[in-house]
Amino acid sequence: MATASIASFPHQANDSRRGPLGGLRRRLSTPSVFLFVILTAQLMVVLDATIVNVALPHIQHGLGFSGSELSWVLNAYLLTFGGLLLLGARAGDLLGRRRTFLAGIAIFSLSSLIGGFAATSSMLLAARALQGVGAALAAPSSLALLTTVFAEGRERVRAIGLFTTVSAAGGAIGLVMGGVLTELVSWRWVMFVNVPIGVVVWLVGRVVLRETPGRHGHFDVAGALTSTFGMAGIVLGLVEAASQGWSSPPTIGSLATGVLLLGAFLGIESRAGEPILPLRLLANLTRSTANVSRGLVYAGMYGTFFFLGQFLQDVEHYSPLRTGLSFLPIPVSVFVSSQLVSKVLVNRVRPKALMLSGIALAIVGLLTMTQVHAGTSYLQLLVSLVLLGLGSGTSLVSLTSASLAGVDPADAGAASGLVNVLQQVGAAFGLALLVTVLSSVSGHVQLSSSTAAPASLVHSLDVTFGAGALFGILALVLVAAFVRLPRPSTADDGEHTVDARGELVDAEGFEWLEPELVA
Repeated sequence: MATASIASFPHQANDSRRGPLGGLRRRLSTPSVFLFVILTAQLMVVLDATIVNVALPHIQHGLGFSGSELSWVLNAYLLTFGGLLLLGARAGDLLGRRRTFLAGIAIFSLSSLIGGFAATSSMLLAARALQGVGAALAAPSSLALLTTVFAEGRERVRAIGLFTTVSAAGGAIGLVMGGVLTELVSWRWVMFVNVPIGVVVWLVGRVVLRETPGRHGHFDVAGALTSTFGMAGIVLGLVEAASQGWSSPPTIGSLATGVLLLGAFLGIESRAGEPILPLRLLANLTRSTANVSRGLVYAGMYGTFFFLGQFLQDVEHYSPLRTGLSFLPIPVSVFVSSQLVSKVLVNRVRPKALMLSGIALAIVGLLTMTQVHAGTSYLQLLVSLVLLGLGSGTSLVSLTSASLAGVDPADAGAASGLVNVLQQVGAAFGLALLVTVLSSVSGHVQLSSSTAAPASLVHSLDVTFGAGALFGILALVLVAAFVRLPRPSTADDGEHTVDARGELVDAEGFEWLEPELVA
């Protein structure tokens, strides 16, 4: 990591001899402008995971997607983003974070432009996958740049606080913005909107961002590619199962290829000198269980976003704007519960109890959604959304902490990246499975406004939400069986000590680290 500089942005002595660029750099080199660049980039990356949700019915009709293919509008982004995230962080270390960040923003903006002009479904999916590549390059470098500019202490805490707020709010903003743009202009503007924002971020960032020194090392390209294509193969197999059946050659071939590639990935990582995923991170049962459980919780959440948005528009006939606003209780309740946990409950309630109670609330929220039907009042949906949000916020804070507990400082970056990778991959896998469930129960009938028999499809949606609750139930069982964490420390319980480096260590040997926000 490059040496941190203070937040006052000292100017180089020879700026005055650099002509117009030097003068512009002096005027723009302020903490506020720097934060604008970093926070806007982070908002774009987070927002794009949800901005297309409300626009999905219009995208389906505009480009002729089938019901099962439509999930790829989300999964193409989630898989490349999650699959290449660790490689993107590595690129910043080796090539310099400014260079990597600007390259990511350029790729993200160009792919958004291509997606907006997409004339076919394949063109849009290619653009979404390329957006994920850009996000995987930009997201890790954005936070790393922030920590190299603001020295440790009050200014860095404030900057990281703003970063986390933007990250938490991005999902809500994406849902609402997607509804506004789809209703007032066109679904294509959920892609186009990134272009002017990205151009401004790139131009201003080119002036104000300072390069961090690169270092010698090797890219684990083979590991990144085998993991990404392996996960994509499994998701493709699940989607093919929804339309072709489990015994069809495309389904079997995709699933087999995915499994083989993931096996090859593990073999590559075990031999690589500088792996993107040190396998020792998987050896601790508590951390691995927390990571997998976190992915399962996200699987249920993303499935809810995907199907509920279509239900509200195609069955309840909500406008896109009203649909986007209907989702607001989820991010609001996530924010409230996560703040309550991190600032109040974390020192008063055992971490495992927080995990279990949070996951249980999310399960109840999904189970209440199994009662939706044509004409369901929004009040009934509101209860489900609030329960899902409160449960997710409560469980994810404690699960994230457990995912990073006891990690050696040398592995902190990779461990934090793994948390975010499993978030994206869990969402993609969960969505693919739920698409398969809906297709199987409905007899391959698509959910669309032209459907002649919405009653049977609503029943299929109820079953699908119930299947989503199974993700939470599995997470609940895993946490109950395999997570072993101490209760919070108090001044006189003697359960925690401070090691030679001044880090807090509990009686079971776990060292508690602050999460490093990668995406």
